Amino acid sequence: MENRHDARLLVFKNRHIQTDIYRNIAEYIPVETVMIFNNTRVVEARLLFKKDTGSIIEVFCLQPHEMYPDITTAMNQTSRVQWLCLVGGASKWKNGQILHLPFTTGTTSYTLEAQLVEKRNDSFVIELTWNGSFSFAEVLHHAGHVPLPPYIKREDETADDKNRYQTVFARYDGSVAAPTAGLHFTPKF
Repeated sequence: MENRHDARLLVFKNRHIQTDIYRNIAEYIPVETVMIFNNTRVVEARLLFKKDTGSIIEVFCLQPHEMYPDITTAMNQTSRVQWLCLVGGASKWKNGQILHLPFTTGTTSYTLEAQLVEKRNDSFVIELTWNGSFSFAEVLHHAGHVPLPPYIKREDETADDKNRYQTVFARYDGSVAAPTAGLHFTPKF
């Protein structure tokens, strides 16, 4: 919604369901409640690689490989990084094939390459390499797409999508999805 706090609020209390508006949420939260807010920003974690055949392979970066002690270290890698990813169209990705994703920053062109390193039960280990002396966080910012939730039935189309799919308290890059309930808070509510 244009005004986040005008969204509908579903209230379940004493086995009764009612609706209200999100800006009234304080009326339903008990006084002694401790609230914890996730202050991570959603990163452009969707990478869309176009094969020579025209088909698209989507690499969705979930979390850094366990070789990195934390997400900050992985996001600050330059030229090469490994991530655990979901892969849309994995059956079209031939063994040993390197995917290419061209992108630009300013007037300079770069290429992000992806190579499948390992298939796991619930994800793939993907090695990503790029030319240019900037961090993986910057690569995602320039080459990636905001992972809008499936119920928004369109691609991220505007710069506004990058801002609106963040909570107002988001500060540090690292999430691949916004904490949905937190999207309706505003500085006032």
